[in-house]
Amino acid sequence: MSEDRYWKSSVSEITGDSVVIRGYRLDDLIGSSFTAATYLLIRGELPTAGQARVLDAILTAVLDYALEKPGTVAARFVVSSNPSMQAGLAAAALAAGEYSLAPEATARFTTRVYEQYVASASNDMRAFARTIVEDLRSRKERIPGLGHPVFKQIDPRAQVLRKIAVDEGVWSDAATLYEAIHAEFTSLPGKADIPINDVGMMALLCVSLGFTPEEATALAVIGTLPGVVAHISEELSSGRRIRVLQAKDVDYDVPRRELGSSEHSS
Repeated sequence: MSEDRYWKSSVSEITGDSVVIRGYRLDDLIGSSFTAATYLLIRGELPTAGQARVLDAILTAVLDYALEKPGTVAARFVVSSNPSMQAGLAAAALAAGEYSLAPEATARFTTRVYEQYVASASNDMRAFARTIVEDLRSRKERIPGLGHPVFKQIDPRAQVLRKIAVDEGVWSDAATLYEAIHAEFTSLPGKADIPINDVGMMALLCVSLGFTPEEATALAVIGTLPGVVAHISEELSSGRRIRVLQAKDVDYDVPRRELGSSEHSS
């Protein structure tokens, strides 16, 4: 490949008679598992059966949260004004971030602390986890991936994800360290009820599969899109146009002022 070309890519190539995806003809991939094809495209190789099952679990872990997810509500508001499926999908994708849906922060944290653990050459993971918790507390920084407004101690969705990963042999030392950090954190006064949430567990599985933090968020967005499509279709078929908040649902506190002559002249 020439060094002076503007772009280089090993993802795919269109030839005279086929599209080649990571070395495989698209003709041959059509009809195979979408999950396996997703893994192939992002990781560059076909997954084992266990890896495919774990990725399948990740992709179905956040299918829908009814109207309790900002992205879904944003999508429905948008299409009530602009009746476009793709506009609604874009709105939902843009809502994924630090406080909702995205496993990126947890994946980045898990990767970073595990690298520190390996570099420390420590043989005591629990003691190392304790130092991490103490350091974060001293700097008043939160541990991403913990907590839920409803579930206490255990998030059942997270536990299903964990069991699938362990059963399939896709559970890394980095994920084990994160659990040790969680155990140390919940041993503190008043913290015992705080679980690893579903998005946090998705991050651990993504790290265990070798995905980057950014790819973890992409997978979460991909997984939530079928639910968003269903909500957008429902909104479009409802015939409701231009959704707005009703006055009774807003506590307005807007002052009333009169412009004086000096303000008018300026």
